[in-house]
Amino acid sequence: MPRTKIFGMFAVFAAVVIFGTAVHAQLGPVRGVVLKLEADGSKTPVTGALVEPYRSDMSRGSAPSAKTNARGEFTFAGFPLGNQYFLAVSGEGIEPVVYPNVRANMEGIEVLVRAGDGKRYTEDEARTALVSVQKLIADNPEAAAEQKKQEEAYQRELEKYNAAKKRAEQTHQIVSAALKDGDAAFQKRDYDLAISRFDEGINADPEFEGSAPVLLNYKGVALRMRGFSAYERSVRGDPASRDAEMARAKADFNASADTLGRGLHILDTKTNEDPKIRENMVNTRKSILTNFVETHRLLVLTKADRSRVKEAIPVYEEYFKVEADPALKLKAMVTLGDILRESGEAEDAINAYRRALEVDPSNYDSMAGLGLSLFNVGVVEDSTEKMQEGLNIMQQFADNAPDSHPLKASVREAVDYLKTEQKLTPQRRPAPPRRRG
Repeated sequence: MPRTKIFGMFAVFAAVVIFGTAVHAQLGPVRGVVLKLEADGSKTPVTGALVEPYRSDMSRGSAPSAKTNARGEFTFAGFPLGNQYFLAVSGEGIEPVVYPNVRANMEGIEVLVRAGDGKRYTEDEARTALVSVQKLIADNPEAAAEQKKQEEAYQRELEKYNAAKKRAEQTHQIVSAALKDGDAAFQKRDYDLAISRFDEGINADPEFEGSAPVLLNYKGVALRMRGFSAYERSVRGDPASRDAEMARAKADFNASADTLGRGLHILDTKTNEDPKIRENMVNTRKSILTNFVETHRLLVLTKADRSRVKEAIPVYEEYFKVEADPALKLKAMVTLGDILRESGEAEDAINAYRRALEVDPSNYDSMAGLGLSLFNVGVVEDSTEKMQEGLNIMQQFADNAPDSHPLKASVREAVDYLKTEQKLTPQRRPAPPRRRG
């Protein structure tokens, strides 16, 4: 089993994504409506009014403007939390006005305007108008009290945000260090240390879809590699320790499957509005599925644990949906058939091999696996029909596959049995229709 460098590139990518999320979280939307106050006291929406945000906590500075829709509504996707703004509103047939004390996450702003000449304030004019409005508020006890109440509520929210931001920054540091140190330990094949470091990163924010699945993916691979090392020792090492090493391999392979499954669960149940995180989630999901099918393969083919083979079927099905490489997809189809056959799930193996042969009718691995599976089911069920189909496929394999194929001897034994004991004769097998993978 090749040991390749699989972490470095992803560690850098994940760190960038997590940092980007912290920046994105500082923005909050602002929404409101511009209404024209009519002579009779009624209010009508103003369509096409220009709404320009200016910084009120600085002597100069503005943000991109917006226009009202047919209902008089305006929306700003995000103002930085902590910045203070005022709005200058102008439009055809109305007087320009300013609306003070605007901050991120404000909803339901109502700007009232009157009929006018359609003048638009310059920034300097808007700031002069703001001073007048602020003086009116200060001179009005009720307005001043309401302003103070709003300011206190905003400060409380700002304190909560700053505390959450600090926690996010600390988490980011922990996760970044865990990825870096875990990757370094993995490259040195110090799987114990790698797993420990990845756990630190996972525990820092165990349900965050932007980092936890990435770390769970890495941990799952490290567990699988540690398990494979134990399997190798069980085969090549001291016979006295064989059972203990095999038990370690089984435990790590199963832990790998559980860890990768946890990563998939987070990705399948969480959503995120950040496009960078969404892209990372898609890439991580494919990587987890790729590693998940390999873990299931080793669980069976090393004979560590075949009890979970049925769980592999939906995992492989999801992998087939995301794998764009036809050769890799076909290889996984054959592997699914192999692990099902090796685990005694012959009926499911037959389905898997048939699917692979529809993609590539000349695939010798699928041919041999399907023939042997049909032979096994036929003997158990005493079904001449299935034994005959198995014989036809195995004879085609025996006539064409290279002698070096690992299943050649098993197929020949099965063919000889069917010919001599069951008195069956191979029949020419029609080629199945080929389909795209």
